[in-house]
Amino acid sequence: MVSQFFQLGLLFLLPLLSGCGKGDWQLSAARKNVVMIEVTSQTWDYRLPWNPGTVSSARGAGFVIDRKRIVTNAHVVSGARNLTVQREADPRKYPARVIFVAHDCDLAMIEVEDSEFYKGTTDLQFGEIPNLESVVSVYGFPIGGDRLTVTRGVVSRIDYNSYTHSGRESHLAIQIDAPINPGNSGGPVMQDNRVVGVAFQGFRGDVAQNVGYMIPTPVIRRFLQDVEDGAYDHYVDIAIRWMPLENPAMRNYYQRPNDGLGVVITDVYSEGSSDGVLEKGDVLLAIDGYPIESDGSVRLDGQPVQLEEIVERKFAGDTVGLEVWRNQKMEKKTITLRPAEMFSMYESLYEEPPRYVLYGGLVFQPLTANLMAVMISSADLRLRQTYTLFGQDQLYRETPEPVILSSVLPDRSNVYLTGLAGQVVREINGKKIRTLADVMPALELGGERTVIRFEGDQRPAVLKKREVDQVMPRIMTLYGISQPHRTELGGRRLAKGSWNRDGVAK
Repeated sequence: MVSQFFQLGLLFLLPLLSGCGKGDWQLSAARKNVVMIEVTSQTWDYRLPWNPGTVSSARGAGFVIDRKRIVTNAHVVSGARNLTVQREADPRKYPARVIFVAHDCDLAMIEVEDSEFYKGTTDLQFGEIPNLESVVSVYGFPIGGDRLTVTRGVVSRIDYNSYTHSGRESHLAIQIDAPINPGNSGGPVMQDNRVVGVAFQGFRGDVAQNVGYMIPTPVIRRFLQDVEDGAYDHYVDIAIRWMPLENPAMRNYYQRPNDGLGVVITDVYSEGSSDGVLEKGDVLLAIDGYPIESDGSVRLDGQPVQLEEIVERKFAGDTVGLEVWRNQKMEKKTITLRPAEMFSMYESLYEEPPRYVLYGGLVFQPLTANLMAVMISSADLRLRQTYTLFGQDQLYRETPEPVILSSVLPDRSNVYLTGLAGQVVREINGKKIRTLADVMPALELGGERTVIRFEGDQRPAVLKKREVDQVMPRIMTLYGISQPHRTELGGRRLAKGSWNRDGVAK
């Protein structure tokens, strides 16, 4: 599926939007379950990947479910080194720990081991997607005070939108017409005594005002169902690109009647769920029995949503039925769903420390969204092209993980190489570099010299191996580097599992 990106400013605590006026029960029930989360987190330094990064403190909200777990946003607890939670009218702060983090849908689950904390909480029930123009209430702890706040908002849009925290993913999201104030992310959105969403992001004030977004219950329910087996798995992806089939001339070209149905498949991604089943030029007419409108929408739960929403509610190994128009006839197809791992480069990493290899002052790193974010202003044109075309032109088939010469630490032994920083590494000592794991073995090849070649550049970087061995201790001491490389995937351990590539408990 293809995300359409637009500029969203992540709220660390979104505004509290609303009291429905349904009576004291809703207010008291929500108050018993809403918690303030205070977090001390560590953010990795991708410009200097050996550094431990920066430590900061912030505050968010969450809410208790089934009297033993707390739901909040992933961006509230990402990189957490210390967590405490506090309920309204209780001065005690309880230590908490992260159980699951789902960066792809910006949800997380934490728990407090002290059972005393949960006394007096209730079993909040989840509702359905609220109707347009209906009023919802958002609970949380926005900037400006320490007390629980409730504000009111109106549902103004139900759409498929970018989830800013992930950097790549798009899911169903609900727009709320209400003022936005930092301090409310992770708080429950209530309607008719039920949770109908989680507040999570909004536009920056200079882009739009009185606009906030909440994660709807289909996304929340999927998250809760996913972690029932003790691990969180990534969202699955249909892995195609499509275009609307609204133009009458195009409909005629594809020999489709003017019935307002169908979209044209423009790309089928290699190694994705649809690879070998769908083809470019197929007209996709239905998905799991739901007719697809010519703008790519289907009618689900009484609401028009993008066709990918059918896939969004499934898990790895599930199947989806398709009806396609190919070669002037109708065909039925079935695909088995799996995550689009080839696009993981575009997803922001949080818990996982940056990987790198240091060699004679040359710093090699895998191309990631995090690295691109710090290099974008000075990135070489070929680096920008590689990042942009990696998915679009399916460059991952040949190079699953592009490696970048991210920087050159100045030393008298390498001063002539500083202008090569920011380029994509093609080969080292004649060995093709497909991933960071190829770099260290390649550096051992060859004779007295190491020769590094870059994409689209005829100038190689040449270093004498003996000289590199001599200068490495000096460079590491000069720049405060404790280890010359970090190449393994994964990071710190959690109480209930280890961090995998996506930074989630496993």
